[in-house]
Amino acid sequence: MKPLALFGGTFDPVHLGHLSVAWEAAELLDAEVRLLPASIPPHRQPPIASAAQRVAILRAALQDQSRLSLDTRELDREGPSFTVDTLTGLRAEQGTRPLVLLIGADAFANLASWDRWRELFEVAHIGVLSRPGVSSILPPELEQAVTGRRVTTADALRDQPAGKVIELAVTPLEISATRIRELLAAGRDPRYLLPCGVFDDPALLAPYRQ
Repeated sequence: MKPLALFGGTFDPVHLGHLSVAWEAAELLDAEVRLLPASIPPHRQPPIASAAQRVAILRAALQDQSRLSLDTRELDREGPSFTVDTLTGLRAEQGTRPLVLLIGADAFANLASWDRWRELFEVAHIGVLSRPGVSSILPPELEQAVTGRRVTTADALRDQPAGKVIELAVTPLEISATRIRELLAAGRDPRYLLPCGVFDDPALLAPYRQ
């Protein structure tokens, strides 16, 4: 069964760095990938753009392709966006289909600070997006938790719905949403940092311009 992979973030705004690693992960896993914009991130400042504005930018960015799609469930419910709640809901919907949570290597190294983080392994596999040839040092608590869970091939994720950890060497683009917001606020045009579709409607980027 083809896995369903989930890639979350504030996407404030979504940029080519987000989309390129999501696309590459989709190819490496031969998976459907859904982008999950967060509503109220528990550990960071609220987004500049509203939920509706970020969704509009994402829809424009994802047009004319079928491998990446949009899932707004975290925006549709009230309260902070806790990943474990999102994955638990998806597990109930998807049955035994393999689910893969895609997170960056830095975020994975801090996984033990997440809400009910141990439960994540019960509802999904974890795909760690890393730079080729670069390995992160994990804190002892997390290293112990992933011992015996590591796999090296995408096929190993298809045998069970959850519980494994795979490292996915992707090609990161050094693009910063913070820098994009700064450029837009200064009246500049961050073309080639954002997907082409978002420039078709000037109103899409209006929340970031001053």
